[in-house]
Amino acid sequence: NQVIDMAQSVPPGDIATQPGTKIVFNAPYDDKHTYHIKVTNSSARRIGWAFKTTNMKRLGVDPGSGVLDPKEAALIAVSCDAFAYGQEDTNNDRVTIEWTNTPDGAAKQFRREWFQGDGMVRRKNLPIEYNP
Repeated sequence: NQVIDMAQSVPPGDIATQPGTKIVFNAPYDDKHTYHIKVTNSSARRIGWAFKTTNMKRLGVDPGSGVLDPKEAALIAVSCDAFAYGQEDTNNDRVTIEWTNTPDGAAKQFRREWFQGDGMVRRKNLPIEYNP
């Protein structure tokens, strides 16, 4: 008999990312690039968030997950390691942020389980554009 957590039965509210639609890296690609994204919790509830990338070898996200109180913001570093531009397929490169409401009364510490239960998870894709 599971107790349904009220916070997790409500769809998560909106987040804002700056930039809002995509991440752009500029050549040359013979060195590591780092781009900062600001993630703001626009909703009225505390959320847990986690980033995923389509290319773990090339793309890194630090920190990769966390917890944000309402109206709180975090600065996330997205890094792109050096690679052979034009010789590797970069068309599908993107980072995805997923977020969900944290259970009522939970400590402000990220837990992977929040994304594995019945709670609703929202996603936002940020495609990566590489300028030659």
